[in-house]
Amino acid sequence: MKNKSQKTGRNALCPCGSGLKYKRCCGSRGAPASKDAESIYTRRYNIRLKKASDVEAIRKAGRLVMETLDLVESRIEPGLVTEEINTLVHKFTIKNNGVPAPLNYRGFPKSVCVSVNEVICHGIPGPYALKDGDIVNVDVTTILDGYYADANKSFWVGTPSLDAKKIVDVARESLKRGIAIVKPGNTVGDIGWAIQTWAEDNGCSVVREFVGHGVGFDFHESPQIPHFGRRGQGIELIPGMVFTIEPMINLGDHSLRILKDNWTAVTRDRSLSAQFEQTLVVTEDGSEILTPYDL
Repeated sequence: MKNKSQKTGRNALCPCGSGLKYKRCCGSRGAPASKDAESIYTRRYNIRLKKASDVEAIRKAGRLVMETLDLVESRIEPGLVTEEINTLVHKFTIKNNGVPAPLNYRGFPKSVCVSVNEVICHGIPGPYALKDGDIVNVDVTTILDGYYADANKSFWVGTPSLDAKKIVDVARESLKRGIAIVKPGNTVGDIGWAIQTWAEDNGCSVVREFVGHGVGFDFHESPQIPHFGRRGQGIELIPGMVFTIEPMINLGDHSLRILKDNWTAVTRDRSLSAQFEQTLVVTEDGSEILTPYDL
């Protein structure tokens, strides 16, 4: 996916129609989005801002996502078959009145993505049994009362190698640094810059083909959130935007290939890959994570 973001200059007139410069209006830290700003962001960027009631509903879905990930984490050990992870996620989600969003999404055959070692994302659960030293990423997206929340975590299985420990640690910190940038007046490019800088400074690379995305009313919404970029570029963040940040970090080169199942993305050089993801909302003075876990 390509980043097609646009930027409203801080010295340009605010798109909300107030007559003020953007930096003095919706682009200023702590400024709430006006009704006109909502209309402009919807028309210009196809971004649907979330009201307080929407955020609460996404937060509720996020709690179920985190309970699901906690359940999976408690079962991670050598010998666990990835199909068993799918069964755990599916049954727990249905039991709690949720819907597993990945199931049948554009033909995806399972209720969760499980990606092991060199698999970057979209791994399809199956007969593979986890081995000591593996990295496994579990990506859960749940629909609850019509609202979506999305998060994933990478886990070590048993005792990690030095390379496995490094890539998981770098990926975790990459997400943490991306989230720290989120506040009104900053841009989508600022998020990507923070992630890319950290990953590359640590000798790793950032996957380009898959990005974060708006979420809440649907599985994938605008805007796209690339995990690479330049400071000050891209759409400026305003309160009410809800999106994921989900950097995919490779120990080797960022290039990938898609397997014959048309879903599973693997590193082209077969190097290890790791990922962490959270759903968050831009608030008036920063952000709130709606799928919270410790980083």
